[in-house]
Amino acid sequence: MYSIKKNIDKLRNDNYTFFLDPNEVIEVTKYFKKNEYNIFKPFPECEKMILYKNKIPEVVLFKIITKDNFKHQDILGSIFSLDINKSVFGDIIIDNNNYYFYLLSSMKNYFLTNFTKIKNSYIKLEEMDINTLKDYKRKFKELEFIVKSERIDTIVANITNLSRSKVKEKFKNKEVILNYNIITNPSYLLKEEDVFSIRKYGKYKYIGKTKKTKKNNYIIKVHKYL
Repeated sequence: MYSIKKNIDKLRNDNYTFFLDPNEVIEVTKYFKKNEYNIFKPFPECEKMILYKNKIPEVVLFKIITKDNFKHQDILGSIFSLDINKSVFGDIIIDNNNYYFYLLSSMKNYFLTNFTKIKNSYIKLEEMDINTLKDYKRKFKELEFIVKSERIDTIVANITNLSRSKVKEKFKNKEVILNYNIITNPSYLLKEEDVFSIRKYGKYKYIGKTKKTKKNNYIIKVHKYL
């Protein structure tokens, strides 16, 4: 709740918020009329956006220069290792082995000085035109599973191939995020368009049931973010 209040005050006083996830956008906009704010989205399908009143906030787009291959969680983990709050940076994009991320311009010099490694690999940052990825569309890998129910723990087990006890630990250790919030209830029934992530296994969108089998199981479809 502190984060919501902080962004409400920032929009009122500074004319723009930090980067917000969809849930935070919903909470903050409850306190404003629709004509009192605009939404800055670097590209149409972005997950993190900024609310502003008049002037579009200053945001930079960095390309990560590297010869190595990284996963989304590699980049995210390295950013967080700088003791950075998630509200100062936007979406991380991997496109044909090119790596990008959006950042509030107030953090630009700090990142240029301190964000020099991902895992054990040295990197460089190159500032790009902010509109470079304005037409970018998310890429997914389509997955299908046969399950008995749409319980999130069942689907996590299918994705990870972990035992029931190991899946239970994932929830206990707060390693599963559902719609940008930690979920501790493993019996939650996934709904179409729910977004969830599993630590060390990536991020997913639940598409829904596609068919019922003769044994009364379901074939479900999940999109894995690439």
